Amino acid sequence: MRVLLVNPKSRLPIDTRISPPLGLAYLAAVSERRGDQVRIYDGDVEETPLGTVVQEFSPQVVGITANTTQITAAWRDAGLVKSLCSAPVVLGGPHPTSLPEESAAKPFVDVVVRSEGEATWLELLSRFEGGDRAWDIAGITYRNGEGAIVSTPDRVPIPVQELDAMPFPAWHLFRLERYTNLQPTVDRVDGPSLPILTSRGCPYRCSYCSQIGPRRWRGRSVDSVVAEWRWLVRERGAAEIGVLDDSFNINRQRVLDICRRLVEEGLNRVPWIMINGIRANIADEEVLGAMKRAGCIRVAFGVESGNQAILDSVVDKHLTLDQVRAAFRAARAVGLETIGFFIVGLPGETEATMDDTIRFACELDPLVANFSIATPFPGTAMYETVKAQGRILAETWDDFVFFEGKARFEMPGLPAELVERKWKEAYRRFYLRPGRIARTLLRRETWLRLPRTARMAWRTVVSGGG
Repeated sequence: MRVLLVNPKSRLPIDTRISPPLGLAYLAAVSERRGDQVRIYDGDVEETPLGTVVQEFSPQVVGITANTTQITAAWRDAGLVKSLCSAPVVLGGPHPTSLPEESAAKPFVDVVVRSEGEATWLELLSRFEGGDRAWDIAGITYRNGEGAIVSTPDRVPIPVQELDAMPFPAWHLFRLERYTNLQPTVDRVDGPSLPILTSRGCPYRCSYCSQIGPRRWRGRSVDSVVAEWRWLVRERGAAEIGVLDDSFNINRQRVLDICRRLVEEGLNRVPWIMINGIRANIADEEVLGAMKRAGCIRVAFGVESGNQAILDSVVDKHLTLDQVRAAFRAARAVGLETIGFFIVGLPGETEATMDDTIRFACELDPLVANFSIATPFPGTAMYETVKAQGRILAETWDDFVFFEGKARFEMPGLPAELVERKWKEAYRRFYLRPGRIARTLLRRETWLRLPRTARMAWRTVVSGGG
């Protein structure tokens, strides 16, 4: 079959564009393995209009992925596809997983895939190919013949042995030269910068996190991970690799074994970084030192708040401030650069607790402090809290962008104006310290990235991110 996979144009500024969409790369890989002809359309880097691609390629099935800030664009793309061809349109990703009935009700959407997509996608392709529209497939939501919306039972998570057997992402279908590197505000990389997913899922359920999978961590085998790593370096020519796992270091021994193998095979000559935060409470010098020797240059920690009560009662982080301090000390001791993720404006916050977070960020002093405004994405505990106790200010899903400096909800005692003011203050207080300015000026990457850094600083400090 001719399969078109679409990543709708996002509202992310070009400065934060990091890598091609890994989810579509996996769907493309499993589709190709079953013999389909696949075309990828990433709205963030394409120059040709989607309508032109649809008319030229004449797809027999179209898959569209979407997070919350992309969903409006996804519906628009789905409507365009339906106006040009009769191919069934399938929607998947974080937002349709959280609110499947919303998308299934759209006349231009044939079926919504919930949670992990590969196994469900393959079943759908087989049905479409045979002209069968009997929707007894696990993990989907659709409109039946009477127009009623039906959701089938959830699909069982893909077992580890099947994750190991999955083909590597179909990077050959992407125009990789059009993507920036994985952390463009920090690094300058000459060559392909590619992601890898060594595990799926997370055993934790932080209140702000919108996960599309079950509360179950599944780590690929060491052999499988190293085989893909070797392929990325030796076959795809990766100049940088970014680990995208939600919880890379859950299994301590597995991390040590992966790192040992990377050193043994000489793969540690290619630098790699942690894109998402690793758990600070299980990051010690032995593990971080092994990562450093294996080629890791930077780790990220999801700190979120500098107030223990907020971490415990609001975020449900299962983490202490002392554990965070210890993790940053350990990373610094082995020579790893650090990124800290922080959130301001969480439900239940006050000006004092937000001040605690700013002070804690300055105390930890990571290479990069990323402050975001709390955003209640559908499918999160925060979303339910805000709906029950507060007021969502965003008028459309397009407004659920957490980097623009705009508060998307208010709670009693937590007005939007206060949150927006503290967010701007956080960046000023962290980045405009004399010592921080001096260290920044000494970094070679600062001068290589000066135009981009200046644009982001203007948005953040002066204009409030908009």
